[in-house]
Parts: sequence; C-alpha cells; structure tokens
Amino acid sequence: MTWLIFGLVVFLGVHSTRIFADAWRTRTIESWGDKPFKGVCALLSLIGFYALIVGYAEARLHTVALWTPPIATRHVSILLMLFASILMAAAYVPHNHLKVRLGHPMVLSVKVWALSHLLANGNLADVVLFGSFLAWSVLNFKSARARDRAKAQADLEAASEMVEVKAPQTKATLLTLLLGAALWALFAFYLHVRWVGVSPLG
Repeated sequence: MTWLIFGLVVFLGVHSTRIFADAWRTRTIESWGDKPFKGVCALLSLIGFYALIVGYAEARLHTVALWTPPIATRHVSILLMLFASILMAAAYVPHNHLKVRLGHPMVLSVKVWALSHLLANGNLADVVLFGSFLAWSVLNFKSARARDRAKAQADLEAASEMVEVKAPQTKATLLTLLLGAALWALFAFYLHVRWVGVSPLG
C-alpha cells in the first residue's frame, strides 16, 4: 500500500498545481521556461504512475475487502465506462458538441472512470486508487471551470478584439461517439483482461 500511496501523491500532486498553486506554477514557468517545467512534470508523472501501478498490483494481493458490490453495479460500471470513453474521445476531437459544451471532457472522463470502478470494486486498494482519482477530478473540474469564468470575464472587460469561437460540428460529434464506442469495446473485450487480468464482461 505504501508504493500505491506514494505514486498517487506524486502523480496527482503534479497534476494538481493549477488547483492549489496556480500562481506558483505561473511564476515557475516564467522563471524556468515552459519546456523545462513541462519536462520535470512529465518525469515526475512517469515516476508517480509507475509507483502507483506497482503499488496497486501489490496491494491487490493483500488488500482488505470493505464490501461486496452487488452484481448490478457491474452492469452500471460497464455503462459508465462507455460514457467515460466517449468523453475521452471528446477531449481530442476538435469542435465536437461535448467539448464545446462541457469545456473539460478529459477531466470528466477521469471522474466517470473512477466512479464506475468504485461502484464495481469494494477492496481497500480499489477505494484508495479510484477514490483518490475521483476526488482529484472533482477538484480539478471545479478549478478549471473557475478559471474559464475568470478568463471569460477578463476577455469581456478587455473587449479590445473579437475572438472567433467556432460552432460545434455534427460530424465531429459523430466521430467522437464512434471513437468513444470503439475505445470502450477495445478495453471491454480485449485490453482490460490482458492488462488487469479481469474481464469486465466475464
């Protein structure tokens, strides 16, 4: 469990600077430069991700069962993962309705992913891992939306130039849905059992 907690602290800590230390982040980027700062963050993220993967694998062997989820939660989890996959695709397809409307589909994807796995797993290691990601995604989304509102207000007050906002495109949204469904199917039917050792549909 130690390595799992260490990995979560490092990985989520690196990705929480805009939540808890946005001003420090801005000053550091100005001092170091954008690429060196991102390079250090990427290195720390890799270390944290490796530690949490190793720690989670070890913790699953000695974990404590907190509760036994009913079978119905497994079906709910599978459905939620479809939504998570679509939101993940929405983060990368430009001008789709979901990205334009929600603003931060990647963070929402993590939130739905974490919630779906919490519903389907009742072991201590799962609660620590997915509960941490769920809490982080909630705080991250709240922080990101607050920055969006502040930026929109600043742009409105400045009003020195008009910024063109492209309308969402139906084709982009359909592509998002298709890619999301394909990603969900890939994990549900193939990758999850190979990487995690558990079949979501089994």
